[in-house]
Amino acid sequence: MPALSTSHHLLIPFAGRGSLACREALAKLRLPKLEALLSRLGLAHEDMQDDSTLSPPHERALAAALGIEAADGQIPWAALEAKQAGLAPTGNGGSWGVATLCHWQVGIDDVVLGDPAAIRIDAAESDALLAAARPFFEEDGIALHATATPGRWLVQGQVLDGLATASIDRAIGYPISQWSPLSDGARSLRRLQNEMQMLLYTERVNDERAARGVPPINSFWLSGTGRLPSSYTDAWPTVADALRAPALRDDAAAWSAAWTALDEGPVAELLAACTDGADVSLTLCGDRGAQRFGVQQRGLARWARSLFQRESAPAVLEAL
Repeated sequence: MPALSTSHHLLIPFAGRGSLACREALAKLRLPKLEALLSRLGLAHEDMQDDSTLSPPHERALAAALGIEAADGQIPWAALEAKQAGLAPTGNGGSWGVATLCHWQVGIDDVVLGDPAAIRIDAAESDALLAAARPFFEEDGIALHATATPGRWLVQGQVLDGLATASIDRAIGYPISQWSPLSDGARSLRRLQNEMQMLLYTERVNDERAARGVPPINSFWLSGTGRLPSSYTDAWPTVADALRAPALRDDAAAWSAAWTALDEGPVAELLAACTDGADVSLTLCGDRGAQRFGVQQRGLARWARSLFQRESAPAVLEAL
């Protein structure tokens, strides 16, 4: 998710985390800047779902900030990226998706999606695999485009129309079967995925990776599917994404350290802007929901109470 800023709106993904390790760490967190900021803001909007939604709270919140209305699993991140890259649809349909190369960890009882960032795909590997994969995608009417991020491709084709897919942030660390699309429209894509798995098994790239002792690239994950609506606006908030990696690893110590750095950095900057009278917004996102806080008019009595009754940051984050 890009970290762009055109406003005093700070959006923090993975601010709350439901894992036992992170919940225990949360009780010990001390976030004085966040608590001071929350004491000056009021709850403006709340989006509470369960943790089975295909689109996680931080993606729903970012989509809302950009004026994008979309069904669950159909926030058109790929279409937006294609627009920014100047890519035009080919053939029928304007639906896009993101194909992320990854390693599926085969266990005794299930197959788990590993974090693509952890297997370090370089540009040469990505380019070689894209060249090998392109004929298979094109046979199914799917155009394939490289991006600036190795191992991350944009795909476009009519087969993606109306297809809901799970965000990779939902699926990392979980069984593939829990998040794979099961609709009839996904049958051809599941077949393509099987073909790609067989292709990748024979690729020299993976022979070389095995020789280096790194995990093979044995599949891809499809996400970010959908069409970009005309309601899209270019009003990007600041996205502070430092909590994502430790949260997905369930590394409580690193997650706590990242929170401390955020509190001393972007949160402190937003607090300073608020103190100077700016119209600021703060969106905190967890596994289940997102809460957006904004400046509200308040009288002298409420201002006085805020000096002594500051919102507990751990309590707010735990509710996410």
